[in-house]
Amino acid sequence: MLAERKKTPRQDVQESVRIDLKPSWVRSGEGRSAVAYQKGQAIFSQGDTADAVYYVQKGKVKLSVFSRQGKEAVIAILETGDFLGEACLAGQALRPASATAMSDSWIIHFPKASAMRMLQQEQAFSRIFLSHLLARNIRIEEDLVDHLFNSSEKRLARALLLLANFGRPGDPGPSPALNITQEMLAEMVGTTRPRISFFLNKFRKLGFIQYSARTLRVNSSLLTVVLHD
Repeated sequence: MLAERKKTPRQDVQESVRIDLKPSWVRSGEGRSAVAYQKGQAIFSQGDTADAVYYVQKGKVKLSVFSRQGKEAVIAILETGDFLGEACLAGQALRPASATAMSDSWIIHFPKASAMRMLQQEQAFSRIFLSHLLARNIRIEEDLVDHLFNSSEKRLARALLLLANFGRPGDPGPSPALNITQEMLAEMVGTTRPRISFFLNKFRKLGFIQYSARTLRVNSSLLTVVLHD
């Protein structure tokens, strides 16, 4: 069973990331605030001034970049316990990507100066933030290896498992219904929508997923596609 699989180093890092910030950390002061975003609402846009860090207290956020021709490419899906916009702390002046709520979300907003102060003075906040950066770095390395060496079919299987939270610490429970389009999956995987449709139908026939026009649920058996050489 999946829950019995040995944790990877990345899962150990993630376990410390998935912690809600203390309510006292978002009290009024220094511009800190908690904001509710509706599904589809922009949190920030590509080219905006990078002057704050955000924490996903609840919900799901899509990071995407747009070409000059208006073509969108999804580069990350962030969930509860993730930070975004943190590159401003390293001197980034403008947002290189857009962030959009994929579901009704509750986002904590930390102005740059407030985030810097908390990193220096709040030990618990620093630990959570560092764990997030380590997990993000591991994920980027895994994504790079995935794109360099794996087929589009295996990349899609891995993307679906990540979106369905398989491999996260603890008992994953029933797979949630994924609210994602074939176009978005194609952007994440780096292939065409017809290829995504072909593989989804193949996975459904093999019993790896339950897939219809409205819902997509992932079974742990999809791991066989990722683990198969």
